[in-house]
Amino acid sequence: MKERKRNRLEGFDYSQDNLYFVTSCVQDRICCFGEITDKQMILNEYGHIARQQWDWLGQQYPYILLHAFVVMPNHIHGIIEINRNAIDFVRTGRDGIVVGTGRDGIVVGTGRDPSLQQLPKIKSLSEIMGAYKTTTSKKIHLTGFTRFAWQRSFHDHIIRNDQSFERIADYIHTNPAKWKEDTFHSF
Repeated sequence: MKERKRNRLEGFDYSQDNLYFVTSCVQDRICCFGEITDKQMILNEYGHIARQQWDWLGQQYPYILLHAFVVMPNHIHGIIEINRNAIDFVRTGRDGIVVGTGRDGIVVGTGRDPSLQQLPKIKSLSEIMGAYKTTTSKKIHLTGFTRFAWQRSFHDHIIRNDQSFERIADYIHTNPAKWKEDTFHSF
């Protein structure tokens, strides 16, 4: 059997705080999310689901910050940031008072409040993308488009500096205007 090419950087912890550029394609590159008109992406019902489920990731996982994102006719591009500082953290002092900070500011309570003491497990980028692709597929299937499927796996790039972030974010934002030159464009 032919050996499959590795998709992820060997030895890299994809659950660590970082910015990640991801691309995921529809199986067989079927254009099912909408169309490009006048260099703008016009989402159809399935494209709206793909957009909504991306936003759901940020709501579901408190340690995820979402940056540039676009739904294209047959794929998505986005920047996901895993950031543990976005999670409320807790510290119990000798007096039993719990203090934490996070997205919602300072939290103070007693050490007996179990909701303040449970920190979520940080999912890896593969687990996050798996959740995105699974929930998107299920919602699209519920509309009656039961043969919808994502291509296996996804492409990722670890963003290592501000210059790279800006270049990739620009690529994402301008992707609809450059659809005819896109490698995922089907003729």
